[in-house]
Amino acid sequence: MKIALVVKSKKSAETYKDIRNYVASLENRGIQVVMEESMADAVAPHIARFKDRVPDNVDVVVVFGGDGTFLWAIRLIVERHIPIIGVNIGGLGFLTEITMDELYRVTDLVIEGKAVYERRMRLNTQVFNDGKVLISYDALNDAVITKGTIARMISLKTSVDNKYLTTYKADGLIISTSTGSTAYSMAAGGPIVYPTTDTIILTPISPHTLTNRPIVLSSDAVVEIELETEEKDIVITLDGQVSSPINKTNKIKISKSSNYTTVIKSPFRNYFEILREKLKWGER
Repeated sequence: MKIALVVKSKKSAETYKDIRNYVASLENRGIQVVMEESMADAVAPHIARFKDRVPDNVDVVVVFGGDGTFLWAIRLIVERHIPIIGVNIGGLGFLTEITMDELYRVTDLVIEGKAVYERRMRLNTQVFNDGKVLISYDALNDAVITKGTIARMISLKTSVDNKYLTTYKADGLIISTSTGSTAYSMAAGGPIVYPTTDTIILTPISPHTLTNRPIVLSSDAVVEIELETEEKDIVITLDGQVSSPINKTNKIKISKSSNYTTVIKSPFRNYFEILREKLKWGER
């Protein structure tokens, strides 16, 4: 077995020590370990490194950090379906739900073939100009259209399956998966949707018309968006990882991707326990 480790940003000395101990435990069992190069010198300088792409022969990716690091790691996997373990190192973390103490047992379950896997839907976002594809990206969480610099309302003509839905006049629009329902969409007043439910959620950001509420669509829906605002500095951001300016000449098409993300789940708590813990439900 071969396991890849991803640690995106600088962590505490104690965290590095924990990761070194984990690497040692894997090596003692004869498991090959590789690591994304940016933090390799600080964490485990002796192990092999990779950059930009997880090697093809990796069986599992272990991500140490928050949800941003998890989403960045997906970019390193590209279109492959390598399972991911998200280990929470501070922060909120819905994708990185496993604690450092739990990681060893979860790893045992993976080795024994007893781990719990979940398949998460991704959204394919394409940006066109005169019929030519400028951007094509598969997002696990969301695509977000916003005004870049000045907080000013923008106008977004939105259709679903070639049927006109509405023209959102708002600060922006979030198009999310169920996995992304607990990210920016939730902060903007969108619904929490169970993450294995395949849906597409449209959540306007501060809509000018207060009756413009979030809407949950079938995963088979095709969403098309045209910008009716003349102003510049409007951007589309995908999973918080990639962003690009857009204008009235562009057409945006969002639909369910043929790619998906495989998440290795914690066997120690269910999704509702995670919601209560992360969102402090029931506390006063």
